[in-house]
Amino acid sequence: MRPLENIKVIDFSTLLPGPLAGLMLAEAGAQVIKIERPNTGDEMRSYEPKLGGDSVNFALLNAGKESITIDLKAGDAFERLRPLIEQADIVIEQFRPGVMDRLGFGYADLKRINSRLIYCAITGWGQTGPKALVAAHDLNYMAEAGILGLTAGADGAPVLPPVLAADIAGGAYPAVMNILLALRHRDQTGEGAYLDIAMGENLLSFVYWGIGNGFSAGMWPGGGDALVTGGSPRYQIYATADDRYLAAAPLEEKILDQLLFDHRAPGRDAKFGG
Repeated sequence: MRPLENIKVIDFSTLLPGPLAGLMLAEAGAQVIKIERPNTGDEMRSYEPKLGGDSVNFALLNAGKESITIDLKAGDAFERLRPLIEQADIVIEQFRPGVMDRLGFGYADLKRINSRLIYCAITGWGQTGPKALVAAHDLNYMAEAGILGLTAGADGAPVLPPVLAADIAGGAYPAVMNILLALRHRDQTGEGAYLDIAMGENLLSFVYWGIGNGFSAGMWPGGGDALVTGGSPRYQIYATADDRYLAAAPLEEKILDQLLFDHRAPGRDAKFGG
């Protein structure tokens, strides 16, 4: 299925969140045109390791896209891009709030020549508010959302997450979901939309249970003391006799009972608290 054939996307973004969103749209059939800086292009091109002339990261995130280079600060930049903007269905950008407006490519500027445009802006904390202009990376967003405080290593310190949750689950995925919703809305009304995707705020859905426990019962989780963060043997990683590890998650009572029954030593009662 390629349900987005005939949909045109202009992607002003770099690095991970926006490019991954554009990749998902391209894989669904959309024509994605990536706008890059002259000479250097997307910073992701320079990463290691390489796959051909560019990094593996860049190749994975930008497969199937077209690319043009243009200096957005140049006086003729808008007129050069105007034909594309007039035909576009979607714009993706992830500059800090206000940058695209100053360059003349903000939503109000583009809406004047294409009222059906769906404009998706991805930032850390949204377009307004006390953190709107704060520069950060994935780790910073996870720290401020409270995710890093939920688990702890053997020394009690937070553990470095192995995934870029803010960029992907807080940025790219919500961007695509809301773009698709906006396309459906446009099918019904003919109207475009402005989408404000805030990666840091979107991470709060990952700690919904902690927020619920805290506000409803005063049981704020932290340091690996909750059911799914290390506080129960029902959801743990265990060292094994062959120097490997076993991930065990028998949360449901019936599954736990079956596990204990199957592994109970003859003549002994197994005990598994939690």
